[in-house]
Amino acid sequence: MMEKNQPYQIKTISDFHKILGAPAPEHPLISIIDIKPFEHIPAGIPGNVVNGFYNISLKRGFRSPVKFKYGQQAYDFDEGVLSFMSPGQVAGFDPQKYASPEQSGWLLLFHPDFLWNTTLAKKIGQYGFFDYAVNEALFLSDKEEETLMQILGNIRQEYHNNMDKFSHDIIITQLESLLNYSDRFYQRQFMTRRKASHELLDRLNKKLVDCFNDLKAMQDGPPTVSYLAEYLHVSPDYLSGLLKTLTGLTTQQHIHEKIIEKAKQQLSTTNLSVSEIAYQLGFEHSQSFSKLFKAKTNISPLTFRAKFN
Repeated sequence: MMEKNQPYQIKTISDFHKILGAPAPEHPLISIIDIKPFEHIPAGIPGNVVNGFYNISLKRGFRSPVKFKYGQQAYDFDEGVLSFMSPGQVAGFDPQKYASPEQSGWLLLFHPDFLWNTTLAKKIGQYGFFDYAVNEALFLSDKEEETLMQILGNIRQEYHNNMDKFSHDIIITQLESLLNYSDRFYQRQFMTRRKASHELLDRLNKKLVDCFNDLKAMQDGPPTVSYLAEYLHVSPDYLSGLLKTLTGLTTQQHIHEKIIEKAKQQLSTTNLSVSEIAYQLGFEHSQSFSKLFKAKTNISPLTFRAKFN
């Protein structure tokens, strides 16, 4: 018996179709579902669910009180967006009635087993947007949506045809193309929302400065990626993806750069020992600090300090 408030497990694509009241999928490991208006959440869908498969969805024309929930965050879809979910993530619907003739879009579902023994199986973990929160979804331009619709059309054609020995490889190729274009479009979104992106970067840097100046807080170690992402109200992968576009560095690399920047300042302007500086920067062992410093600068902290004596 499932405990109260525990997410409902939907392990197969066939089960997902049953819950929606949709016809059985033509293939047990991959499916395309067109989103159509419906009056209320179908009976059988609990508040939260965990899928055992990948879910790529494009939704258009959803208006309040429609709310899609992703993890602990809810988001109103006021325009078409593309979102991604990997197996094991929690999602759900708010149990509110809604009806709109404008609702449209599609769901592309595929099970991890469909990727078995393909290059995409090894590569799919590199697409960080599968771990973005729903309010970090991809807002597509008309041209971008048209590009993805062409790819989806190719997948749909193979899906509805009698599957032969070529179908699987063709669909995998199209899936990879769809994900690569999505990656490109996300980079565009980071850049076109440059003001918001740089404001987030400014907040990140200010938080790092505050952390480094709080000696009590630094006793627990340098700030982590997850801590900073939570502070900024974004997912860790989204933060790293945005920083990669703006600075060429992941969040962890950015943290390290700021640590080295602060260390250089202290080495050149104070008489603190290397061990004292390491401790103030959250390192339990000075050797770990010295190793990071040398990895980033190619010289030891003491050699760097000697330049100023």
